[in-house]
Amino acid sequence: MSVPIIQQLRVGGYILKQGLLGRKRYPLVLMLEPLFRCNLACPGCGKIDYPTPILNKRLSVEDCLHAVDECGAPIVSIPGGEPLIHKEIKEIVDGIVKRKKFIYLCTNTLLLKKKMDLFTPSVYLTFSVHLDGLEEDHDKAVDQKGVFKIAVEAIKEAVARGFRVTVNATLFDNATAEKTAKFMDFAMSLGVEGVTISPGYAYERASDQDHFLDRQRTKELFRNLFKRGKGRNWVFNQSTLYLDFLAGNQSYKCTPWGNPTRNIFGWQKPCYLLGEEYVDSFKELMEDTDWDLYGTGNYEKCANCMVHCGYEPTAVTDTVKHPLKAFKVWRKGVRTDGPMAPEIPLENARPAEMFFEDHVGEAMAELEKAKEGKAA
Repeated sequence: MSVPIIQQLRVGGYILKQGLLGRKRYPLVLMLEPLFRCNLACPGCGKIDYPTPILNKRLSVEDCLHAVDECGAPIVSIPGGEPLIHKEIKEIVDGIVKRKKFIYLCTNTLLLKKKMDLFTPSVYLTFSVHLDGLEEDHDKAVDQKGVFKIAVEAIKEAVARGFRVTVNATLFDNATAEKTAKFMDFAMSLGVEGVTISPGYAYERASDQDHFLDRQRTKELFRNLFKRGKGRNWVFNQSTLYLDFLAGNQSYKCTPWGNPTRNIFGWQKPCYLLGEEYVDSFKELMEDTDWDLYGTGNYEKCANCMVHCGYEPTAVTDTVKHPLKAFKVWRKGVRTDGPMAPEIPLENARPAEMFFEDHVGEAMAELEKAKEGKAA
């Protein structure tokens, strides 16, 4: 299977419209995080290291749907945390489907079989299942045995019921081309629509800081992977040019505004991976962010990032602008040998700044103030 033609046409038409309107910056995917709470504690995750009162916060249905309307992106990704923990996730999904936006509901599947009856198969709804390799590697990545088997069972049931299902895989430095190729073969055997694959991002609050890939190792890994994939009918839920970028054949800069994030703190500056400031509206995010401060070569925290939420919008825009270029890569396959595209120089990047403790302190103060107000 592949991405339905209606989604391809809708997204392509949306991008062309932005070009005709002369818009240089526009969202492609809304990253809607209704909560940070999760039922796993993955050591490579930077989203769950908050005090309990913050982990207990939720965006309301109204907050979520207002963000969808305010942003206007054709695709909505619902990560977290684990979205299925949210008691009103059905109402959130139903409201987004009613707006005919394409939803990728991200889940570790621990609750999926239990909650599947809440949802109706639709071209607008996809379960994006988190799998970081085959059983041993995945269970190690999530720090809990048995999760891989639960995920596989849930995928099979969702596919059997007629849901769109994709696999979302994050690769760390223990990944090899040989193991990842076997994983791709297995994922395809499950009948999923495709696989979204990306190197992990080194969140500053991730408990495990030792196993993230740098850019050079990422490119070498993906070249070796794609070399093994020739003729194996793998389907990636990603643009051809983004895959070409992962293999070191494109010199792209990230498009942080392409996947804006709305979470319990507000609209997150500058992107899904970096929470350096929060504003109250999407308009503020787009107009008041100094985008030139961020990205590989501009900011130390971005040095090794090649993650799809930043670079996929760049690749998709490039595909629409240069369809012949994208067609040639699709027709011939991703190049897996020869010189790589020039890398972005890092020596002038500004030093990293740490904001986490400030955000936590401000949020806890607001929660305490609200608590005192209720008590009065």
